[in-house]
Order: sequence, then C-alpha cells, then structure tokens
Amino acid sequence: MTQLTIIANIVANEDKIELVKAELIKLIDVTRTEAGCINYDLHQDNENPAHFTFYENWETRELWQAHMANPNLAEYMAATDGAVAQFTLNEMTKID
Repeated sequence: MTQLTIIANIVANEDKIELVKAELIKLIDVTRTEAGCINYDLHQDNENPAHFTFYENWETRELWQAHMANPNLAEYMAATDGAVAQFTLNEMTKID
C-alpha cells in the first residue's frame, strides 16, 4: 500500500479564529495515537492567522478513512459549526 499524505486547509471566520484554533489543537494528541498515523502537524499562516493547515501522513488510505470516522472529528465539527469560512482537503501521494 502507498502512504497517503493529506493537506487540509481550514480558514476560520475572523471572529472565530481562537475557537477554531483551540478545537483543532484538541485533535492533535488523540489523532497521533491512532493506527496508521505517521504524523499529524498543525500549522497557522504567519500572514493570515485565520488560515490553518494540517499536514498529515498515513500508512494507508483505509487507516486515514478510519480516522475520518473518529468521534473526535464529529465533536470538532459540532464545536466549530458556523465558525469555518472555508475547508479544502487534498489526498496526495509522494512521488519523490
């Protein structure tokens, strides 16, 4: 199986930056213990603090999909409902 890289971009509403950031931070430690998680790194844009990016690597797409069904992500979605202006996700394969 090929390793899967995920690039997830989250742009918070200007008045909800700290809420979204706090909820994203809650995902880090629990996700890093999940089966198949190689790395799960959160970044915040230096020029636009409302823009967050998760850079993730997973052993397989199937293990990442199991992560996506995790209750912690459902809790994040509920907590940030209406607070996120834009979300994009790219599934990528490293070509070296």
